[in-house]
Amino acid sequence: MGTPLFAGFRSCARRLLSGTAPLSLVLADEGQVVVLPDPYYPDYPSGPALAGAEIAYVPLDPGNGWPPDFKQAPAENVAAVYLNYPSNPAAVAVPDGAFEEAVAYAETTGAAVVHDFAYGDLVFDGREPKSFLATPGAKDVGVEMFSMSKSYGMAGWRVGFVVGNAEIVERINLLNDHCRVGIFRPIQEACIAALTGPQDSVAERRDTYQRRRDRVREVLGPLTCEGTFYIWLELPSGLTADQLLTEHRVAVSPGEGFGPSGVGRVRLSLAVTEETLELGLKRLGSALESHSN
Repeated sequence: MGTPLFAGFRSCARRLLSGTAPLSLVLADEGQVVVLPDPYYPDYPSGPALAGAEIAYVPLDPGNGWPPDFKQAPAENVAAVYLNYPSNPAAVAVPDGAFEEAVAYAETTGAAVVHDFAYGDLVFDGREPKSFLATPGAKDVGVEMFSMSKSYGMAGWRVGFVVGNAEIVERINLLNDHCRVGIFRPIQEACIAALTGPQDSVAERRDTYQRRRDRVREVLGPLTCEGTFYIWLELPSGLTADQLLTEHRVAVSPGEGFGPSGVGRVRLSLAVTEETLELGLKRLGSALESHSN
């Protein structure tokens, strides 16, 4: 394992073939363990399933800024551990010391660290993006994924890249050579232009989501949202996502789909029009008020 290399662009027709799945395929053997954060992005289990690996969890501590609690993670037969900051769905930036603990866990267990940095540019309140690869020792033990979908609005193009540990990057290159070969060159050129050109649109996108986050706080009260375009909301006892849909006509993502700790929570999206946001907040606010009385 050596210096970081650029893995090139990858394309996929569906989420199952995104970077999360190939990384499990090149890192985990059948019967090994892939550790996922809890809560996690719902596609993460796809990769371990394809690799025939077992899944375990490292819980994120909501009472302490949502850092991973590696004391509760397995210590043997671990092939990889996934992290995601800013977090989907928890909508938090990386807590101090979390990446350092991840490097220490990798050095102790022999696991590779995979950091999903898809929402890296979408952090609020003056925060700066924090890359896992800036952590001492990170390039020796892991890689970082970045997507063009979130920062540049290229969601339908399914383009991104993996950087970091040279051996892991080369494994991805080899797999992609056999599975995908390449993507349409104009899309690659557009991605290069986005990455190397003015970043005003990225700042505008971030500010739009922050403004919408602030509007949600005005209606629903104080809540944690440090980045991404999601809200990870804890529902009052007795209220479920099904009830919000059938009784109040508000569609949300049920928390159960994001891991064991998601029970009793829902994920809201800020990637909607202003009109939809206002209507949803009106109905959601009414539902929360009626179940809190």
